[in-house]
Amino acid sequence: MEHGTREQLLDHLAAAVASVAVAHPVRVAVDGAPAAGKTTLADELAVVLRERGREVVRAGIDDFLFPRARRYPRGEYSAEGCYFDAHDHHALNRVLLDPLGPGGDRRFQAAVYDHAADTVFSPPLATTSAGAVLVFDGVFLMRPELLGRWDLRVVVSTALDTTVERALTRERSVSSRADIERRWRERYIPAQQLYQARDRPMDRAHVVVHNDEPRRPRWETRAR
Repeated sequence: MEHGTREQLLDHLAAAVASVAVAHPVRVAVDGAPAAGKTTLADELAVVLRERGREVVRAGIDDFLFPRARRYPRGEYSAEGCYFDAHDHHALNRVLLDPLGPGGDRRFQAAVYDHAADTVFSPPLATTSAGAVLVFDGVFLMRPELLGRWDLRVVVSTALDTTVERALTRERSVSSRADIERRWRERYIPAQQLYQARDRPMDRAHVVVHNDEPRRPRWETRAR
């Protein structure tokens, strides 16, 4: 286990990206529970990589949601629905992860869902270089449908009760305290517990970042 400053963690992750030797873009997963800090970490890592001269494609699982009418067949607060019904993993593989992977043509789409319109979205194809890095954050990224597509797997770990407190701070301007508490206690936290039991993301990670204290993180690295 290592610990240090945020800058030291980012330097460690950038070095881990640089150590991946593949003939296609390096596909980096930054996995974690809602409000664990994965999006912030992925954004910061993208900045560091660009500063070091890497081309970066930045994307996330929220742009691969199914439209609302399709993603709540088990109810708005269902943990099973959160895990099984929310995200279009087939589209994620088809339009982003596979084109950037072995044998892919590097022509990709970074989204299939329009949040504002709550509908399917099909942006124009973009093209990236073989030396680029995809930094992709989201929940449930170590599940079987996706696991083999990642060249570097990072899990951001935070106590689940801590994520509730962060959510209350982050979302209180758009949701009531009662609604935030209910969504986390009934949907998001049990969904993460289901995910951990089924897919063992911590065991599959190359780097685990313990993010309870974001300015003083701890991390551990496993062999790839």
